[in-house]
Amino acid sequence: MQLTETQKKFLRREAHALKPVVAVGDKGITQALLDEVDGAIEHHELIKVRVRAGDREHRDAAINAIVDGCRAVLVSRIGNVAALYRPRKKKPRIVLPAT
Repeated sequence: MQLTETQKKFLRREAHALKPVVAVGDKGITQALLDEVDGAIEHHELIKVRVRAGDREHRDAAINAIVDGCRAVLVSRIGNVAALYRPRKKKPRIVLPAT
């Protein structure tokens, strides 16, 4: 899924007040974590994930693994928190601007 800059900007504004709903801990990316993120993103459409990793490369790799594993779009990443978006399969709640 590709988003325009206008759509990403809209989603960043929407995600600003959100708290992280999933935290990646010492065990890293597991199937259970991906299932949890998948369920949260299916319910909320737009979520924040906190990734606690030693350095930037590990953090970026973990975020990319979550994005790929959940078929989501990375809206923003600030420090160790990433905002992810994926519309619901049935009745999406968030209506994106046209362009």
